[in-house]
Amino acid sequence: MNARPTGSPNGPGVPETETRLQEALAAVADQVRPAPGAYRAASAGWRRRERRRRLALALLTAVVFALAVLAGVRVLNSAPSGTGFHHGPPAPTAPAGSPGG
Repeated sequence: MNARPTGSPNGPGVPETETRLQEALAAVADQVRPAPGAYRAASAGWRRRERRRRLALALLTAVVFALAVLAGVRVLNSAPSGTGFHHGPPAPTAPAGSPGG
């Protein structure tokens, strides 16, 4: 039925080569030692990149906001002087046949 070898230390159904590979990898992993201060150095690099990213985003936001304000001021300054909102009653107009108009 099932051609897989049984009787390996990891239990029935686990091939012997897989068990040996796991043991070899575990032995290699046991020999690895982290460099002293490696996490501190990596963490400092991450924080530095995060600060740089936030600064760049803040500068970009400020530039976009300043450009929007300048564009709005330019549009408002280029409008004809007789247009816009008027506060108060409308200015009186002369009738069509009057001498002043």
